[in-house]
Amino acid sequence: MERSNPRGSVVTAAVLVIGDEILSGRTQDQNSYYIAKYLAQIGIELRETRVVPDEAEEIVAAVNALRARYAYVFTTGGIGPTHDDITADAIAKAFDAPIVEDPRAIALLLERIPAPQLNEARRRMARIPKGAELVGNPISAAPGFMISNVIVMAGVPVIMQAMLDAVAPRLATGARVLVETIDAGALPEGRYAAPLAEIAAAHGAVSIGSYPTFSSAGVRNQIVLRCRDAALLERGADAVRALVAGLVGDGALG
Repeated sequence: MERSNPRGSVVTAAVLVIGDEILSGRTQDQNSYYIAKYLAQIGIELRETRVVPDEAEEIVAAVNALRARYAYVFTTGGIGPTHDDITADAIAKAFDAPIVEDPRAIALLLERIPAPQLNEARRRMARIPKGAELVGNPISAAPGFMISNVIVMAGVPVIMQAMLDAVAPRLATGARVLVETIDAGALPEGRYAAPLAEIAAAHGAVSIGSYPTFSSAGVRNQIVLRCRDAALLERGADAVRALVAGLVGDGALG
């Protein structure tokens, strides 16, 4: 089961995406988007996402900055068998911990890989900072790990997702953010921007944002409200609905 904090508390997180392939544009990052939605559903608020190259100093600096600021840091990428997979070493350096070939990880690898084929490259995936907990990987067996508040996961999306499922029950969670979406249709943002700002000021506990979408049919706008308190959210939503209805009734489409 998830470990819950007192009602109304906020548990924060950051995502650190590691990999030259992301920064070069060769690979599209899918993981931070998935993690953001996943964490929101279990009551952890993602506050920051960073992308760093496969350089130890950059990884160490980012990990140390983020772990001091947020309850959890989720890293993706750089824990495979090749020479440029340096995340585990960098995390160990960030914690000033030795990195060792973990017998638990070796045992997991041997469940999928015959012993004669467990070569030096594959054994790299069993190198874990001393004191870390393993994070299971039902897809390819090579584990991630959790050390203090840093969760280290694979970069391959399907494997990362499985690791996130495996580690989620260990995490403390807070109050979930509730979301209300109100369709403003073809109303131009410029027509409701000022009164929407007044509503936002009057409902300070509710985060309110306007988000346009563009298609061949034209511009459509949605107003999204977020809050941890259902009653406060509904009051803010009622005010926005009244605003939209009033403008539509006045024919304010230009």
